Amino acid sequence: MIRRRILRPTFFNAGRRFLSSNAARSSDSTAPVLRLSDWSGRLASRARSFPVKNPYHLTRCCFSSQAMLDFQEGGIVHVPLAQTGEGIAECELLRWFVKEGDLVDEFQPLCEVQSDKATIEITSRYNGRVAKVLHDPGSIVKVGATLLKMSVDDYAAPVDASNEFSNAPPAESVISDTNAQSSLLNKNKTEGVLSTPSVRSIAKQYGINIDEVAGSGKDGRVLKEDVLRFAAKKGLIEESSSSKDDESVKLDGTFLESSSAPAANVLQYIDTRVPVRGYQRAMVKTMTAAAKIPHFHYVEEINCDALVKLKATFQNENTDPAVKHTFLPSLIKSLSLAMSKFPYLNACFDENSQEIILKGSHNIGIAMATPHGLVVPNIKKVQSLSILEITKELSRLQLLAQDNKLGPEDVSGGTITLSNIGSIGGKFGSPLLNLPEVAIIAMGRIEKVPRFDNNGNVYPSSIMTVNMGADHRVLDGAVVARFCNEWKSHIEKPELLLLQLR
Repeated sequence: MIRRRILRPTFFNAGRRFLSSNAARSSDSTAPVLRLSDWSGRLASRARSFPVKNPYHLTRCCFSSQAMLDFQEGGIVHVPLAQTGEGIAECELLRWFVKEGDLVDEFQPLCEVQSDKATIEITSRYNGRVAKVLHDPGSIVKVGATLLKMSVDDYAAPVDASNEFSNAPPAESVISDTNAQSSLLNKNKTEGVLSTPSVRSIAKQYGINIDEVAGSGKDGRVLKEDVLRFAAKKGLIEESSSSKDDESVKLDGTFLESSSAPAANVLQYIDTRVPVRGYQRAMVKTMTAAAKIPHFHYVEEINCDALVKLKATFQNENTDPAVKHTFLPSLIKSLSLAMSKFPYLNACFDENSQEIILKGSHNIGIAMATPHGLVVPNIKKVQSLSILEITKELSRLQLLAQDNKLGPEDVSGGTITLSNIGSIGGKFGSPLLNLPEVAIIAMGRIEKVPRFDNNGNVYPSSIMTVNMGADHRVLDGAVVARFCNEWKSHIEKPELLLLQLR
Protein backbone atom coordinates (compact mmCIF):
# COMPACT_ATOMS: atom_id res chain seq x y z
CA MET A 1 0.00 0.00 0.00
CA ILE A 2 2.79 2.40 0.88
CA ARG A 3 4.62 1.59 -2.35
CA ARG A 4 1.57 2.26 -4.51
CA ARG A 5 1.03 5.63 -2.86
CA ILE A 6 4.62 6.70 -3.57
CA LEU A 7 4.18 5.90 -7.26
CA ARG A 8 1.23 8.29 -7.51
CA PRO A 9 2.16 11.74 -8.89
CA THR A 10 -0.17 13.45 -6.36
CA PHE A 11 1.34 11.69 -3.38
CA PHE A 12 2.39 14.78 -1.50
CA ASN A 13 -1.11 16.27 -1.59
CA ALA A 14 -3.04 13.10 -0.85
CA GLY A 15 -5.54 13.01 2.01
CA ARG A 16 -4.14 13.19 5.52
CA ARG A 17 -0.49 12.48 4.76
CA PHE A 18 2.17 14.98 5.56
CA LEU A 19 5.95 15.26 5.55
CA SER A 20 7.86 14.42 8.71
CA SER A 21 10.47 16.60 10.30
CA ASN A 22 13.12 14.51 8.51
CA ALA A 23 12.08 15.98 5.19
CA ALA A 24 14.70 18.32 3.76
CA ARG A 25 15.35 20.20 0.56
CA SER A 26 17.44 18.41 -2.01
CA SER A 27 20.82 19.95 -2.79
CA ASP A 28 20.29 19.32 -6.48
CA SER A 29 18.53 22.03 -8.43
CA THR A 30 16.70 19.38 -10.45
CA ALA A 31 13.81 17.31 -9.13
CA PRO A 32 14.96 14.76 -6.52
CA VAL A 33 14.99 11.04 -7.28
CA LEU A 34 13.68 8.27 -5.00
CA ARG A 35 15.04 4.76 -5.29
CA LEU A 36 12.60 2.05 -4.25
CA SER A 37 13.20 -1.70 -4.11
CA ASP A 38 10.66 -4.45 -3.98
CA TRP A 39 9.45 -4.88 -0.38
CA SER A 40 9.15 -8.64 -0.74
CA GLY A 41 12.78 -9.04 -1.76
CA ARG A 42 12.00 -10.78 -5.06
CA LEU A 43 13.11 -7.72 -7.03
CA ALA A 44 15.84 -6.62 -4.65
CA SER A 45 18.40 -6.61 -7.44
CA ARG A 46 16.33 -4.37 -9.67
CA ALA A 47 16.18 -0.88 -8.18
CA ARG A 48 14.00 1.56 -10.01
CA SER A 49 14.13 5.37 -10.09
CA PHE A 50 11.05 7.57 -10.06
CA PRO A 51 11.21 11.36 -10.51
CA VAL A 52 9.00 13.22 -8.04
CA LYS A 53 7.92 16.79 -8.74
CA ASN A 54 8.37 18.17 -5.25
CA PRO A 55 11.13 20.30 -3.66
CA TYR A 56 11.41 17.85 -0.74
CA HIS A 57 13.37 14.63 -0.48
CA LEU A 58 11.18 12.03 1.21
CA THR A 59 12.81 9.96 3.93
CA ARG A 60 9.69 8.92 5.85
CA CYS A 61 5.90 9.14 5.59
CA CYS A 62 3.65 9.83 8.59
CA PHE A 63 -0.09 9.49 9.04
CA SER A 64 -2.53 11.34 11.26
CA SER A 65 -5.97 10.40 12.55
CA GLN A 66 -7.02 14.05 12.56
CA ALA A 67 -8.20 16.09 9.60
CA MET A 68 -4.83 17.48 8.58
CA LEU A 69 -3.94 20.40 6.38
CA ASP A 70 -2.23 20.43 2.97
CA PHE A 71 1.37 21.57 2.71
CA GLN A 72 2.20 24.28 0.21
CA GLU A 73 5.36 25.90 -1.02
CA GLY A 74 7.22 27.90 1.61
CA GLY A 75 5.96 25.86 4.55
CA ILE A 76 2.43 27.37 4.55
CA VAL A 77 -0.18 25.12 6.10
CA HIS A 78 -3.96 25.42 6.21
CA VAL A 79 -5.53 25.14 9.67
CA PRO A 80 -9.07 23.75 9.24
CA LEU A 81 -12.09 23.82 11.52
CA ALA A 82 -12.00 20.31 12.95
CA GLN A 83 -15.05 18.24 13.83
CA THR A 84 -16.29 19.63 17.15
CA GLY A 85 -18.95 17.03 17.83
CA GLU A 86 -21.14 14.38 16.31
CA GLY A 87 -23.52 15.78 13.71
CA ILE A 88 -21.96 19.27 13.75
CA ALA A 89 -21.58 20.62 10.19
CA GLU A 90 -20.76 24.28 10.88
CA CYS A 91 -19.85 26.69 13.66
CA GLU A 92 -20.05 30.42 14.29
CA LEU A 93 -16.69 32.15 14.72
CA LEU A 94 -17.02 34.24 17.87
CA ARG A 95 -13.57 35.85 18.15
CA TRP A 96 -9.90 35.52 17.31
CA PHE A 97 -7.17 35.27 19.92
CA VAL A 98 -4.44 35.92 17.32
CA LYS A 99 -3.91 38.23 14.38
CA GLU A 100 -1.87 38.11 11.20
CA GLY A 101 1.86 38.15 11.90
CA ASP A 102 1.55 36.78 15.46
CA LEU A 103 3.89 34.01 16.62
CA VAL A 104 1.91 31.02 17.85
CA ASP A 105 3.00 28.25 20.20
CA GLU A 106 1.76 24.70 20.13
CA PHE A 107 -1.57 24.29 21.99
CA GLN A 108 -2.07 28.07 22.07
CA PRO A 109 -5.74 29.08 21.51
CA LEU A 110 -6.33 30.46 18.04
CA CYS A 111 -10.02 31.31 18.11
CA GLU A 112 -13.32 30.60 19.81
CA VAL A 113 -16.22 29.03 17.91
CA GLN A 114 -19.76 28.13 18.89
CA SER A 115 -21.60 25.14 17.48
CA ASP A 116 -25.23 24.21 18.01
CA LYS A 117 -24.19 22.48 21.20
CA ALA A 118 -21.23 24.20 22.85
CA THR A 119 -18.57 26.91 22.78
CA ILE A 120 -15.12 25.59 21.92
CA GLU A 121 -11.61 27.00 21.70
CA ILE A 122 -9.59 25.93 18.65
CA THR A 123 -5.92 25.47 19.53
CA SER A 124 -2.82 25.25 17.37
CA ARG A 125 -1.07 21.93 16.81
CA TYR A 126 2.17 23.62 15.72
CA ASN A 127 4.63 26.38 16.47
CA GLY A 128 4.54 29.00 13.76
CA ARG A 129 3.41 32.39 12.56
CA VAL A 130 -0.07 33.43 11.44
CA ALA A 131 0.17 34.20 7.74
CA LYS A 132 -3.47 34.93 6.86
CA VAL A 133 -6.83 34.93 8.65
CA LEU A 134 -9.65 33.87 6.34
CA HIS A 135 -12.81 34.59 8.38
CA ASP A 136 -14.18 37.49 10.40
CA PRO A 137 -15.85 37.19 13.82
CA GLY A 138 -19.53 36.40 13.36
CA SER A 139 -18.98 34.30 10.23
CA ILE A 140 -20.41 30.79 9.84
CA VAL A 141 -17.59 28.35 9.02
CA LYS A 142 -18.15 24.86 7.65
CA VAL A 143 -16.40 21.93 9.32
CA GLY A 144 -13.25 21.19 7.34
CA ALA A 145 -12.98 24.72 5.91
CA THR A 146 -9.70 26.59 6.42
CA LEU A 147 -9.74 28.99 9.35
CA LEU A 148 -6.30 30.49 8.81
CA LYS A 149 -2.97 29.89 7.10
CA MET A 150 0.19 29.44 9.13
CA SER A 151 3.89 29.38 8.45
CA VAL A 152 4.97 26.43 10.56
CA ASP A 153 8.43 26.58 12.20
CA ASP A 154 9.11 22.88 11.83
CA TYR A 155 8.57 22.92 8.09
CA ALA A 156 9.09 26.49 6.99
CA ALA A 157 12.88 26.17 6.67
CA PRO A 158 13.85 22.46 6.78
CA VAL A 159 17.58 21.73 7.01
CA ASP A 160 19.19 18.39 6.16
CA ALA A 161 21.86 16.65 8.23
CA SER A 162 24.75 18.27 6.32
CA ASN A 163 23.36 21.80 6.75
CA GLU A 164 23.61 22.39 3.01
CA PHE A 165 21.00 25.12 3.17
CA SER A 166 21.81 26.71 6.51
CA ASN A 167 22.05 30.10 4.78
CA ALA A 168 18.63 29.89 3.18
CA PRO A 169 16.15 32.39 4.68
CA PRO A 170 13.21 30.77 6.49
CA ALA A 171 9.92 30.89 4.66
CA GLU A 172 8.19 32.45 7.64
CA SER A 173 10.36 35.58 7.43
CA VAL A 174 9.33 36.07 3.80
CA ILE A 175 5.68 35.66 4.68
CA SER A 176 6.04 37.98 7.65
CA ASP A 177 7.56 40.73 5.48
CA THR A 178 4.97 40.24 2.77
CA ASN A 179 2.02 40.49 5.14
CA ALA A 180 3.36 43.11 7.57
CA GLN A 181 1.23 45.94 6.19
CA SER A 182 -1.91 43.84 5.84
CA SER A 183 -1.50 42.62 9.41
CA LEU A 184 -1.48 46.17 10.72
CA LEU A 185 -4.46 47.15 8.62
CA ASN A 186 -6.48 44.13 9.72
CA LYS A 187 -5.54 44.22 13.40
CA ASN A 188 -8.96 45.21 14.68
CA LYS A 189 -10.71 43.07 12.11
CA THR A 190 -9.02 39.82 13.14
CA GLU A 191 -9.08 40.39 16.87
CA GLY A 192 -12.84 40.96 16.94
CA VAL A 193 -14.86 42.45 19.74
CA LEU A 194 -17.12 40.91 22.34
CA SER A 195 -20.79 41.14 21.37
CA THR A 196 -23.83 38.95 20.87
CA PRO A 197 -25.11 37.88 17.43
CA SER A 198 -28.18 40.11 17.80
CA VAL A 199 -25.97 43.17 18.40
CA ARG A 200 -23.85 42.28 15.37
CA SER A 201 -27.04 42.01 13.34
CA ILE A 202 -28.09 45.52 14.37
CA ALA A 203 -24.66 46.82 13.38
CA LYS A 204 -24.91 45.13 9.97
CA GLN A 205 -28.38 46.61 9.50
CA TYR A 206 -26.95 50.12 9.70
CA GLY A 207 -23.76 49.25 7.81
CA ILE A 208 -21.59 49.78 10.90
CA ASN A 209 -18.23 48.08 11.40
CA ILE A 210 -18.70 46.80 14.94
CA ASP A 211 -14.94 46.91 15.54
CA GLU A 212 -15.19 50.73 15.43
CA VAL A 213 -17.80 50.86 18.20
CA ALA A 214 -16.56 51.50 21.74
CA GLY A 215 -18.08 48.95 24.09
CA SER A 216 -19.46 49.97 27.47
CA GLY A 217 -20.16 46.45 28.75
CA LYS A 218 -18.04 44.11 30.82
CA ASP A 219 -14.55 43.53 29.35
CA GLY A 220 -15.35 46.03 26.59
CA ARG A 221 -18.38 44.11 25.31
CA VAL A 222 -20.36 46.07 22.72
CA LEU A 223 -23.99 46.44 23.76
CA LYS A 224 -27.05 47.31 21.70
CA GLU A 225 -27.06 50.81 23.19
CA ASP A 226 -23.45 51.32 22.05
CA VAL A 227 -24.36 50.50 18.44
CA LEU A 228 -27.41 52.78 18.50
CA ARG A 229 -25.39 55.61 20.02
CA PHE A 230 -22.72 55.17 17.34
CA ALA A 231 -25.39 55.12 14.61
CA ALA A 232 -26.88 58.34 15.95
CA LYS A 233 -23.48 60.06 15.89
CA LYS A 234 -22.99 58.96 12.28
CA GLY A 235 -26.40 60.31 11.33
CA LEU A 236 -27.74 56.86 10.48
CA ILE A 237 -30.67 57.28 12.89
CA GLU A 238 -32.95 60.29 12.53
CA GLU A 239 -33.11 62.32 15.72
CA SER A 240 -33.90 65.81 16.98
CA SER A 241 -30.75 67.92 17.23
CA SER A 242 -32.10 69.76 20.28
CA SER A 243 -32.96 66.75 22.36
CA LYS A 244 -30.31 64.05 21.90
CA ASP A 245 -30.19 63.47 25.63
CA ASP A 246 -33.95 62.90 25.81
CA GLU A 247 -34.22 60.44 22.95
CA SER A 248 -35.40 56.90 23.48
CA VAL A 249 -34.32 54.24 21.00
CA LYS A 250 -35.60 50.71 21.11
CA LEU A 251 -34.85 47.95 18.61
CA ASP A 252 -37.13 45.21 19.94
CA GLY A 253 -40.11 47.15 18.55
CA THR A 254 -38.50 48.89 16.94
CA PHE A 255 -39.15 52.64 17.56
CA LEU A 256 -37.40 55.97 18.02
CA GLU A 257 -38.89 58.61 20.30
CA SER A 258 -37.76 62.21 20.77
CA SER A 259 -39.33 64.50 23.36
CA SER A 260 -39.27 67.62 21.19
CA ALA A 261 -39.79 66.02 17.78
CA PRO A 262 -42.93 66.78 15.76
CA ALA A 263 -45.94 64.61 16.48
CA ALA A 264 -45.70 62.93 13.09
CA ASN A 265 -42.18 61.70 13.86
CA VAL A 266 -42.67 60.53 17.45
CA LEU A 267 -42.71 56.84 16.52
CA GLN A 268 -40.66 55.39 13.68
CA TYR A 269 -40.90 51.59 13.46
CA ILE A 270 -38.09 49.62 11.88
CA ASP A 271 -38.07 45.94 10.91
CA THR A 272 -35.03 44.05 12.16
CA ARG A 273 -33.53 40.81 10.88
CA VAL A 274 -31.77 38.79 13.59
CA PRO A 275 -29.62 35.84 12.48
CA VAL A 276 -30.27 32.54 14.24
CA ARG A 277 -27.00 31.50 15.84
CA GLY A 278 -25.58 29.37 18.65
CA TYR A 279 -27.98 27.58 20.95
CA GLN A 280 -30.97 29.02 19.11
CA ARG A 281 -29.89 27.21 15.93
CA ALA A 282 -29.87 23.95 17.87
CA MET A 283 -33.35 24.70 19.23
CA VAL A 284 -34.67 25.35 15.72
CA LYS A 285 -33.35 22.02 14.43
CA THR A 286 -34.43 19.99 17.47
CA MET A 287 -37.93 21.44 17.74
CA THR A 288 -38.53 21.14 13.99
CA ALA A 289 -37.68 17.45 14.18
CA ALA A 290 -39.67 16.99 17.42
CA ALA A 291 -42.81 18.42 15.82
CA LYS A 292 -42.91 15.35 13.55
CA ILE A 293 -43.01 12.92 16.50
CA PRO A 294 -46.43 11.78 17.85
CA HIS A 295 -46.54 13.18 21.40
CA PHE A 296 -48.54 11.96 24.37
CA HIS A 297 -48.90 14.30 27.38
CA TYR A 298 -49.75 13.29 30.93
CA VAL A 299 -50.50 15.86 33.67
CA GLU A 300 -50.25 15.15 37.40
CA GLU A 301 -50.24 17.08 40.69
CA ILE A 302 -47.62 16.22 43.32
CA ASN A 303 -47.77 17.11 47.01
CA CYS A 304 -44.42 18.65 47.90
CA ASP A 305 -44.93 19.26 51.66
CA ALA A 306 -42.32 16.64 52.58
CA LEU A 307 -39.94 17.96 49.90
CA VAL A 308 -40.19 21.48 51.33
CA LYS A 309 -39.30 20.17 54.80
CA LEU A 310 -36.41 18.13 53.38
CA LYS A 311 -34.95 21.18 51.65
CA ALA A 312 -35.22 23.21 54.87
CA THR A 313 -33.36 20.45 56.74
CA PHE A 314 -30.58 20.42 54.13
CA GLN A 315 -30.18 24.18 54.42
CA ASN A 316 -30.10 24.15 58.23
CA GLU A 317 -27.46 21.41 58.28
CA ASN A 318 -25.37 22.87 55.47
CA THR A 319 -21.80 23.77 56.49
CA ASP A 320 -20.45 24.50 53.01
CA PRO A 321 -21.21 28.08 51.87
CA ALA A 322 -20.46 27.09 48.26
CA VAL A 323 -23.39 24.64 48.24
CA LYS A 324 -26.91 25.97 47.71
CA HIS A 325 -29.68 23.44 48.29
CA THR A 326 -32.78 23.58 46.08
CA PHE A 327 -35.69 21.29 45.25
CA LEU A 328 -34.20 20.19 41.94
CA PRO A 329 -31.46 17.74 43.10
CA SER A 330 -33.99 15.73 45.13
CA LEU A 331 -36.37 15.67 42.17
CA ILE A 332 -33.55 14.49 39.91
CA LYS A 333 -32.52 11.68 42.26
CA SER A 334 -36.09 10.47 42.79
CA LEU A 335 -36.62 10.55 39.01
CA SER A 336 -33.59 8.29 38.53
CA LEU A 337 -34.97 5.77 41.03
CA ALA A 338 -38.29 5.67 39.16
CA MET A 339 -36.46 5.20 35.85
CA SER A 340 -34.69 2.15 37.27
CA LYS A 341 -38.09 0.50 37.61
CA PHE A 342 -39.33 1.74 34.20
CA PRO A 343 -36.32 1.50 31.85
CA TYR A 344 -38.36 2.37 28.74
CA LEU A 345 -38.44 5.99 29.94
CA ASN A 346 -34.64 6.01 29.64
CA ALA A 347 -34.45 5.03 25.99
CA CYS A 348 -34.32 6.23 22.39
CA PHE A 349 -35.92 4.98 19.19
CA ASP A 350 -33.89 3.90 16.14
CA GLU A 351 -36.09 4.52 13.12
CA ASN A 352 -33.73 2.81 10.66
CA SER A 353 -33.64 -0.53 12.47
CA GLN A 354 -37.04 -0.12 14.15
CA GLU A 355 -35.46 -0.85 17.54
CA ILE A 356 -35.79 0.68 21.00
CA ILE A 357 -32.40 1.28 22.64
CA LEU A 358 -32.56 1.11 26.43
CA LYS A 359 -29.83 3.35 27.84
CA GLY A 360 -27.67 2.12 30.68
CA SER A 361 -26.76 5.47 32.24
CA HIS A 362 -29.29 7.92 33.63
CA ASN A 363 -28.00 11.11 32.01
CA ILE A 364 -30.69 13.56 33.10
CA GLY A 365 -30.76 16.83 31.19
CA ILE A 366 -31.79 20.13 32.77
CA ALA A 367 -33.19 22.82 30.47
CA MET A 368 -31.54 26.17 31.27
CA ALA A 369 -32.50 29.61 30.01
CA THR A 370 -29.29 31.61 29.51
CA PRO A 371 -28.47 35.00 27.95
CA HIS A 372 -27.22 33.01 24.95
CA GLY A 373 -30.37 30.92 24.49
CA LEU A 374 -31.91 27.68 25.70
CA VAL A 375 -29.40 24.91 26.44
CA VAL A 376 -29.83 21.45 27.96
CA PRO A 377 -26.70 20.15 29.73
CA ASN A 378 -27.06 16.82 31.47
CA ILE A 379 -25.85 15.23 34.69
CA LYS A 380 -24.14 11.92 33.90
CA LYS A 381 -24.88 8.62 35.68
CA VAL A 382 -27.32 10.04 38.20
CA GLN A 383 -28.08 6.54 39.54
CA SER A 384 -24.57 6.44 41.03
CA LEU A 385 -24.62 9.96 42.54
CA SER A 386 -25.81 11.20 45.92
CA ILE A 387 -28.11 14.21 46.28
CA LEU A 388 -25.14 16.31 47.42
CA GLU A 389 -23.08 15.27 44.38
CA ILE A 390 -26.01 16.12 42.11
CA THR A 391 -26.27 19.54 43.78
CA LYS A 392 -22.59 20.31 43.10
CA GLU A 393 -22.70 19.08 39.50
CA LEU A 394 -25.87 21.07 38.82
CA SER A 395 -24.20 24.21 40.16
CA ARG A 396 -21.16 23.63 37.94
CA LEU A 397 -23.30 23.26 34.83
CA GLN A 398 -25.34 26.36 35.67
CA LEU A 399 -22.21 28.51 36.01
CA LEU A 400 -20.79 27.23 32.71
CA ALA A 401 -24.10 27.79 30.94
CA GLN A 402 -24.35 31.41 32.11
CA ASP A 403 -20.79 32.07 30.86
CA ASN A 404 -21.41 30.24 27.57
CA LYS A 405 -18.58 27.82 28.41
CA LEU A 406 -20.33 24.44 28.25
CA GLY A 407 -18.30 21.76 26.51
CA PRO A 408 -19.56 19.13 24.05
CA GLU A 409 -19.45 16.46 26.76
CA ASP A 410 -21.78 18.57 28.95
CA VAL A 411 -24.58 18.80 26.39
CA SER A 412 -24.37 15.42 24.65
CA GLY A 413 -25.57 11.98 25.68
CA GLY A 414 -28.75 13.01 27.52
CA THR A 415 -31.42 10.33 28.05
CA ILE A 416 -34.34 12.31 29.58
CA THR A 417 -34.97 16.02 30.19
CA LEU A 418 -36.42 18.06 33.06
CA SER A 419 -37.71 21.56 32.33
CA ASN A 420 -38.12 23.59 35.51
CA ILE A 421 -40.37 26.23 33.99
CA GLY A 422 -41.84 26.89 37.45
CA SER A 423 -38.66 28.71 38.50
CA ILE A 424 -39.70 31.48 36.07
CA GLY A 425 -43.47 31.22 36.37
CA GLY A 426 -46.50 29.26 35.28
CA LYS A 427 -48.29 26.23 36.66
CA PHE A 428 -47.23 23.86 33.87
CA GLY A 429 -46.28 23.71 30.20
CA SER A 430 -46.61 21.28 27.29
CA PRO A 431 -43.02 20.38 26.41
CA LEU A 432 -41.72 18.97 23.13
CA LEU A 433 -39.25 16.10 23.12
CA ASN A 434 -35.52 16.73 23.15
CA LEU A 435 -34.67 14.16 20.48
CA PRO A 436 -33.52 11.42 20.42
CA GLU A 437 -34.98 11.08 23.95
CA VAL A 438 -38.46 9.60 24.38
CA ALA A 439 -39.60 11.56 27.46
CA ILE A 440 -39.47 15.09 28.83
CA ILE A 441 -41.02 16.55 32.00
CA ALA A 442 -42.06 20.17 32.54
CA MET A 443 -42.43 21.14 36.20
CA GLY A 444 -44.55 24.09 37.30
CA ARG A 445 -44.04 26.24 40.36
CA ILE A 446 -44.73 24.93 43.85
CA GLU A 447 -47.60 26.91 45.31
CA LYS A 448 -49.76 26.81 48.43
CA VAL A 449 -53.33 25.70 47.68
CA PRO A 450 -56.24 24.59 49.93
CA ARG A 451 -56.84 20.87 50.35
CA PHE A 452 -59.35 18.77 52.30
CA ASP A 453 -58.39 16.02 54.73
CA ASN A 454 -60.46 12.87 55.36
CA ASN A 455 -62.61 14.74 57.86
CA GLY A 456 -63.44 17.55 55.47
CA ASN A 457 -61.14 20.07 57.13
CA VAL A 458 -59.27 22.53 54.92
CA TYR A 459 -55.48 22.70 55.19
CA PRO A 460 -52.75 24.35 53.09
CA SER A 461 -50.60 22.14 50.88
CA SER A 462 -47.60 22.77 48.62
CA ILE A 463 -48.62 21.46 45.18
CA MET A 464 -46.51 21.15 42.02
CA THR A 465 -48.09 20.40 38.64
CA VAL A 466 -46.02 18.36 36.19
CA ASN A 467 -46.66 17.68 32.51
CA MET A 468 -44.84 14.73 30.97
CA GLY A 469 -44.39 14.56 27.20
CA ALA A 470 -43.66 11.12 25.73
CA ASP A 471 -42.92 9.58 22.34
CA HIS A 472 -46.11 7.63 21.65
CA ARG A 473 -44.23 5.29 19.31
CA VAL A 474 -42.35 3.93 22.33
CA LEU A 475 -44.49 4.73 25.39
CA ASP A 476 -48.20 4.27 25.94
CA GLY A 477 -50.38 6.06 28.47
CA ALA A 478 -50.41 3.24 31.02
CA VAL A 479 -46.61 3.07 31.22
CA VAL A 480 -46.32 6.84 31.61
CA ALA A 481 -49.01 6.91 34.31
CA ARG A 482 -47.36 4.10 36.33
CA PHE A 483 -43.97 5.73 36.00
CA CYS A 484 -45.34 9.08 37.17
CA ASN A 485 -46.99 7.39 40.16
CA GLU A 486 -43.65 5.83 41.12
CA TRP A 487 -41.85 9.16 40.85
CA LYS A 488 -44.64 10.89 42.77
CA SER A 489 -44.36 8.42 45.66
CA HIS A 490 -40.64 9.15 46.08
CA ILE A 491 -41.32 12.90 46.14
CA GLU A 492 -44.23 12.79 48.54
CA LYS A 493 -42.44 10.31 50.82
CA PRO A 494 -38.69 11.02 50.45
CA GLU A 495 -37.91 8.57 53.24
CA LEU A 496 -38.60 5.83 50.68
CA LEU A 497 -35.40 6.90 48.95
CA LEU A 498 -33.45 5.29 51.77
CA LEU A 499 -34.79 1.86 50.83
CA GLN A 500 -33.14 1.98 47.41
CA LEU A 501 -30.01 4.03 48.01
CA ARG A 502 -26.77 2.07 47.71
